[in-house]
Amino acid sequence: MLDGRARLLLKALVERYIADGQPVGSRTLSKASGLELSPATIRNVMSDLEDMGLIVSPHTSAGRIPTARGYRLFVDTMLTTQRDPFSVAGQMARIAPDQPLKVISNAAHMLSNLSQFVGVVMAPRRTSVFRHIEFLRLSEKRFLVIIVSPDGDVQNRVIFTEADYTQSQLIEASNFLNTHYAGMAIEEVRERLKNEAEALRSEIAALMQEAVLVSSEAIESRDEVVVSGERNLLAVSDFSSDMGNLRKLFDLFEEKAQLMRLLDVSSRAEGVRIYIGGESQVIPYQELSVVTAPYEVDGKVVGTLGVIGPMRMPYEKMIQIVDITSKLVSTALSHSK
Repeated sequence: MLDGRARLLLKALVERYIADGQPVGSRTLSKASGLELSPATIRNVMSDLEDMGLIVSPHTSAGRIPTARGYRLFVDTMLTTQRDPFSVAGQMARIAPDQPLKVISNAAHMLSNLSQFVGVVMAPRRTSVFRHIEFLRLSEKRFLVIIVSPDGDVQNRVIFTEADYTQSQLIEASNFLNTHYAGMAIEEVRERLKNEAEALRSEIAALMQEAVLVSSEAIESRDEVVVSGERNLLAVSDFSSDMGNLRKLFDLFEEKAQLMRLLDVSSRAEGVRIYIGGESQVIPYQELSVVTAPYEVDGKVVGTLGVIGPMRMPYEKMIQIVDITSKLVSTALSHSK
């Protein structure tokens, strides 16, 4: 456990390093903390903090910088969020109710502009519902499933089955699904099919269950992540000195699947979540921190947004930006229907 003096010195060190980006020496720390302590006493406390893994001395520098563990302690116990003079709410016009995807895109730009890092927004999850389904035989045991969503979007998926089916069986399967399940959520259809499989003709039951599985994947795969401000990382000294690392980060933003997993995990938590260094496991980059918050439509969580930047980010400001943006997006989407 840290005593009051060590906590004050750690807080001052983290805040100074976030502001300046330079290792913090004992003389600077004495002024920043406001404590009347001798340089020797401060050096002793810093040595203790280093032994605890909260700070580290980079290379041969006499100063110290926070570790991921030090940032975590700072974020969890020392942050006092205050209203900054900048008006996030003043950005409301930028994400005023309109088309949902436009709201999402504008929110990503707003997060990026306000944070000067990378803004990410997961588009609202769509309920997996199909309006119509058809089967087309391509070759033996290989079929095309054509799925039409309620909004008219058409998705095609090829499936491979253990058994072969005749054209009349394909028509029978599609007629059964369209007659009994059109308009239902895919998850509900899947459960009902499990329970009714015994009553169905066994040879088409497996085909229908396979079709429902790919329908779910086809409709859910339309979820997307909007990313804005990747180029902001070029101006971050923590990254720009290592082009190999920077390239890996750009690959991450390009691929997006990892971002989807991170945002999906974050959507199950309430309020603002902060991942420091490689804590998220999903984005295992030690140099990155991620601040996320879920957003809602009519009281139900449908997506997540956040800011991705260096560990050395002003967390108080990021928390406020992400928190208020999530509320603005929730309001805009709830009123856009």
